[in-house]
Amino acid sequence: MRVWIALTLMGLAGMAQAAVKTEQINYKSADGTPLVAYYAYDDAISGKRPGVLVVHEWWGLNDYAKRRARDLAELGYAAMAIDMYGEGKNTEHPKDALTFMQAALKDSDASNKRFDAGLQELKKQAQTDPAKIAAIGYCFGGKVVLDAARRGEPLAGVVSFHGALATQSPAKPGIKVPMLVEHGAADSMVTAKDVEAFKQEMDAAKADYKFVSIEGAKHGFTNPDADRLSHGEHGGPDIGYNKAADQSSWADMQAFFKKIFG
Repeated sequence: MRVWIALTLMGLAGMAQAAVKTEQINYKSADGTPLVAYYAYDDAISGKRPGVLVVHEWWGLNDYAKRRARDLAELGYAAMAIDMYGEGKNTEHPKDALTFMQAALKDSDASNKRFDAGLQELKKQAQTDPAKIAAIGYCFGGKVVLDAARRGEPLAGVVSFHGALATQSPAKPGIKVPMLVEHGAADSMVTAKDVEAFKQEMDAAKADYKFVSIEGAKHGFTNPDADRLSHGEHGGPDIGYNKAADQSSWADMQAFFKKIFG
């Protein structure tokens, strides 16, 4: 009995010592743009595990995007919040955020290369199974991951949370990347017309997608800082946090990952 208790206590102590490990990784896009990634994994898990890219909101690579990487690591994934603006730029000023986002969207080729650079960086990590990679994105990042699926990036699936749905490169028949779209029904920044156009696009391409419309949820519904940012000193966009929508969409994502990763 004493031996059993001792072994049990040792096991619990080992579990207590295990923690999510994080590190900053500096890398570059194919065009030489300096980029910064935030990598997180649980060191209690041995061997390789599926990897998940996290693409930030229009604010840039901020603490919220990094927190989501840690959340994913706690679920057992190798998670990397990547940089789509360069040098880890981020802001809480909506005008700066708009400028950063517009610059990224203006040069789609450069944006695609930055996504690809992050994807390759995640695949290189010792904890990552390079054959099992998904991507999630928020707001601007939602558009980024949906566009990655549209152009056929080698991903097991993508999840968009309150993401922009419009695109300059519609999906074509043969698109194979499964998609989960978590959308706030009260989102004034992504219109009903955008939603209908997206569904028509995906239906025409015979895409594997699930569209979840959450009643009462506004743009930014997953980010607890959304209420503060919408009423900041600089003025803000029509965004708002919704705890129930945050939790339900995160649960949907987990079920989606179990399905695509097996």
